[in-house]
Amino acid sequence: IWLFGTIHALPQGLEWLNGPVAKAFDSSDRLVTEIPDSPPEVLQGVVMKTALLPKGESLHAMLPKADAAALDKALNSYGIPPAAFDQYEPWFVAITMASLPLVKQGYSPANGVEAQLGAKAKAAGRPQDGLETVEYQLGIFDKLPRKVQIRYLREVLKSLPRMKSDLAKLIAYWSAGNPVKLAQMLNADEDDPRMIKLLLHDRNRNWAAWIRNRMASPGTVFIAVGAGHLAGPQSVQARLTAAGYRVTRVQ
Repeated sequence: IWLFGTIHALPQGLEWLNGPVAKAFDSSDRLVTEIPDSPPEVLQGVVMKTALLPKGESLHAMLPKADAAALDKALNSYGIPPAAFDQYEPWFVAITMASLPLVKQGYSPANGVEAQLGAKAKAAGRPQDGLETVEYQLGIFDKLPRKVQIRYLREVLKSLPRMKSDLAKLIAYWSAGNPVKLAQMLNADEDDPRMIKLLLHDRNRNWAAWIRNRMASPGTVFIAVGAGHLAGPQSVQARLTAAGYRVTRVQ
């Protein structure tokens, strides 16, 4: 089993699928990502099911005045009317707001690692599986207490002015293969213990268990997950090592 840390959105033209990475991918007979490749309409359906507020509630009504003003200012800077996200949960608005600077700077999930690997796997007739379902992944955010969701949105809004410089650093660390610095950046704003547990530690544990089970079957698998999951004392590799497996870094 190969483990590869990904960046979900990249600028067009960045060359990375070469050398040992390409060799590992070409030697594999199955691609595994965080979630399976799904049609846009399926993803949209899950979003509508999990991200909408209950009838009668609105985002602006639940936000403190300072947060509502910060959200309106950010939306206005992107030419988006304030009412556009008023019927959505704070967690979904936070994720959406975090992606807007990426789009503005030319970063796109279509250029991201998973999209490129998925396209190559499909062209080669190679199966692709997911470690999680879309429902499960979005459900993690949806289960967060409302107070935590609002705090998450607040932190995202605060980070918007430095997003451009952070993106450049992020790509530089990833391109250099520096998982420690990369994880520090990716997980810097997730200081709430509940978010860290649900978004990182629990999922790393689940994925390590999936890998242990998969090791009992023949074949070579290329697993591509967010780079933040492959660094730190509770990373996927650390859990596998603790379970008695040997994990060797190739690049």
